[in-house]
Amino acid sequence: MTKTTNLSRRHFMATTAATSLILGAGRALAAEPIKTAGIYTVPVEQQWVSRIHKAALAAQDRGDIAYSFSENVSNTDYARVMREYAEAGNTLIIGEVFGAEQEAREVAAEYPNVAFLMGSSFKEDAALPNFSVFDNYIQDASYLSGIIAGAMTESGNIGMVGGFPIPEVNRLMHAFMAGALEINPDIKFQVSFIGSWFDPPKAKETAFAMIENGVDVLYAERFGVSDAAQEKGILAIGNVIDTQADYPDTVVASAIWHFEPTLDKAIAEVQAGSFTATDYGVYSFMNQGGTSLAPLGTFDGKVPAAALALLAQREAEIKSGAFSVTINDSEPSSS
Repeated sequence: MTKTTNLSRRHFMATTAATSLILGAGRALAAEPIKTAGIYTVPVEQQWVSRIHKAALAAQDRGDIAYSFSENVSNTDYARVMREYAEAGNTLIIGEVFGAEQEAREVAAEYPNVAFLMGSSFKEDAALPNFSVFDNYIQDASYLSGIIAGAMTESGNIGMVGGFPIPEVNRLMHAFMAGALEINPDIKFQVSFIGSWFDPPKAKETAFAMIENGVDVLYAERFGVSDAAQEKGILAIGNVIDTQADYPDTVVASAIWHFEPTLDKAIAEVQAGSFTATDYGVYSFMNQGGTSLAPLGTFDGKVPAAALALLAQREAEIKSGAFSVTINDSEPSSS
């Protein structure tokens, strides 16, 4: 799911001026749930997609949507699957198009009465009013998890294993590093990307190499990293989901992504007939309920008091707007 870097910024074919009003027209009074499809390039068990899937299942349980999905869809097949779901009568289609940006937007232009809510590295286009974008802007919780990591490292050497150096990964790593450095400005980082969204063995081997090079805390942006940490008896920080139950002596904290605010906003717009192109990224912010720090659980009482005090202060300031975590999408590097 590598990011397409040559997305054309040209405007796509014009749609009718009434498109945004047509989308979902009459749904506010309709008894039927919104027919919704999810299209994913990885298994629904994968961290990032699992959060979208979880929110969709919750919306279906409420009766807001009728949900079907396809997983492990290749980037080359993505446009075809989008068309199939649109032709099947789905009026809301969600997914992630990082590796099929241009093709996905061209398909969306062909179906102006279908609302598309897609994970994307790019922004919305006013000329394509039925295509909205989102991303996991969970830098707030990532920053807080970095504070914990900075307090827990004894070597001052932290390893970070990511999938690809794209904005949605880079911003979380930078936030994590900033949190760690706030409590311990002498920390050094080893940064590596495995070139895959789902390759636990490769992530594990990369983590092993970092451990051999002296790290005692690992940032587990990918599955496989916490396995290495557990085997070698060091600590890990989770990302997007809470895996402490699987690694009770290893995973200290995790930055959790809650996709529910993003999806619920889109559902409301489709129901009201007002869905239009916008950036839903803000609904992943902590003050919108889109991210949180997982409970310390098995590490309760093991994190230094000074770190907990700083964490509580920063969390309150983030929620009130008194403190903003910097969003840095540039590729991080080892230090």
